[in-house]
Order: sequence, then structure tokens, then C-alpha cells
Amino acid sequence: MFRPHAFGLVIVLAVAGCSPTGGASRMQLGADGRPVQAVYRIAERDVPVIQARMRDAINAVRAQAGLSQVVLNVPLTSAAATHARDMSIQGRPWHFGSDGSSPIDRVNRVGYTGQFLGETLSETYETEIETLTAWIEARGTREIILDPRVREIGFAWYQEANGKIWWVLTTGTPAA
Repeated sequence: MFRPHAFGLVIVLAVAGCSPTGGASRMQLGADGRPVQAVYRIAERDVPVIQARMRDAINAVRAQAGLSQVVLNVPLTSAAATHARDMSIQGRPWHFGSDGSSPIDRVNRVGYTGQFLGETLSETYETEIETLTAWIEARGTREIILDPRVREIGFAWYQEANGKIWWVLTTGTPAA
């Protein structure tokens, strides 16, 4: 009886000690004895891993709903990256650029030839998976992610020096 429990405890401790980017970190406790939120830092080398993890998580959610898989699209991702940085400059998560541009304007500017379908945003210190979970829990953003017409996504972010992350997901479908 002791060995399986000990093995399970070792597995749990090993997984709990891993950060999302693969390194190990120690949990810090605040004066109240509760865990202090660690800043989720994203390095340049993490970009393809995080984008693939988000695509795969979206595809898992879509598969559960009986929907087709999505692929990452470079122009949609470029539009998302531009808007993520612009939201940081504006200091607010909203769908209009500082120049008055709409999501449709931004995907047209980067040369996306498909049909733009939707955009979801987040201003947070949370990981991409925590952000996707919040999007799935909210009716409006869930409808964008689970739109049966979606075949392509763009996913990008901008992280400020203080750790705040501005996440943007754009969705579309290829031209017929």
C-alpha cells in the first residue's frame, strides 16, 4: 500500500514543481500563508510552443463539440500580434485599435484572404490555457471559438515588463 501512494506523491510533486515553460520554481507564500501568484514569463523561445499548445487546446474543445480542427494562420496571427501590442499602449482590452481600426481592418491590412469571423481578447497575468478556460466559460467568446465555420486561427500576445499579458485570438475561414 505504501509504494503506490509514495509513487503518486512523487509524481504530483514533480508535476507541481514545473513551470509552464519547462523550468522549476519554488512556490512562495505571502504573509498570510497563502501562495503568492507567480508571474508567468514568456521567453521568445516559448512562442511556437505556446501557440501550438493553444491550437491543440482549442482543437480538443472543438473535438468535444464535434467540430473540425483549426490550424494556425500567419496573417491572422500577425493581426493578433499587432492588436495585442496596441491594446497595451491603449491600456485597455477592446476591439478597436488606437487608429480606430476594427478587427476586419487589421486582418485586411496583413493580407488575410479568407473571411474574418471573430476576435477574443484578454488582459491578464494568467497562462494561455487559463485564458482559454475563461474564454470557454463566457458565452460570447465561447461562441467565437466554437463557431463551426472556423478553420483558421491567429493567436498572439504582448507581455509588459510587469508581467501583464494582452492575449488576442482571431478566427477565420479560408476563401472559397
